[in-house]
Amino acid sequence: MQHADRALIVVDVQNGFTPGGNLAVAHADQIIPIINQLAPHFDNIVITQDWHPSDHISFAHQHPGKHAFETILLDYGPQVLWPEHCVQGSHDAELHPALHLPTAQLIIRKGFHRHIDSYSAFLEADRKTTTGLAGYLRERGIQDVYIVGIATDFCVAWTAMDACKLGFNSYVIADATRGIDLNGSLQHAWQEMLAQGVQRCMSQQFLKSSSAF
Repeated sequence: MQHADRALIVVDVQNGFTPGGNLAVAHADQIIPIINQLAPHFDNIVITQDWHPSDHISFAHQHPGKHAFETILLDYGPQVLWPEHCVQGSHDAELHPALHLPTAQLIIRKGFHRHIDSYSAFLEADRKTTTGLAGYLRERGIQDVYIVGIATDFCVAWTAMDACKLGFNSYVIADATRGIDLNGSLQHAWQEMLAQGVQRCMSQQFLKSSSAF
C-alpha cells in the first residue's frame, strides 16, 4: 500500500558528488542501490540537482587568494568555498546514471543564482529566496518527507531542517546518505538536525515498517 501523504526527496545524487566527480564524496555511489530500493514505496518522489553557473560565488576560483574548503563571509553569512562543480549542462551536473527513479515527478534545480549558494531544497542560503518546493508539497497533501542523498552534512541537513521549520514531518534515512565531514561537520549536522526535530532512521527500518501496511 502506498502513502499519498509522504514524499521521498532525493538530494543531489549527481556525477559531481560521486567518485570521479569534481566534488566527490567518498563512497557516495554506494547509497544509490538503497535509494533505488526505497523508491517503489513512494507515490511522490522529488529530485534535487545542483545547477551552478560557471562563475558561481561559491567557487573558490572566483575569490583570488582563496582556496577550496576555506570559509569566507558574504552578505548573507558564512560561505564555504568549493571546487568548481555541477556546472549547468555539464556531465558533472548530470544525475548519476545508476539512479533509477522512473516515477519521480519533479526536479528542483538549485544554486543557479550566481550570487547565492543553495544547499536546501526549500530555501537558498540567503534564507529568503524560496524554491517553491514547500508549496508544491502542500498542494499535493504531503505531510511526511523522507530525505536521502548527498551530502548529509550540507544539502541533506539543510533540507531536513527546513522541512521541519516549514511544518513537515522530516526524516533522514541515514544509510541512504553520505557526508563530506569537513572539520567535524557531519557530527555537528546530526546534532543540529536532531535538536531541531529531524528524525533519523535506517532504510531497513523504513522498509520493514512500510511493508507492514
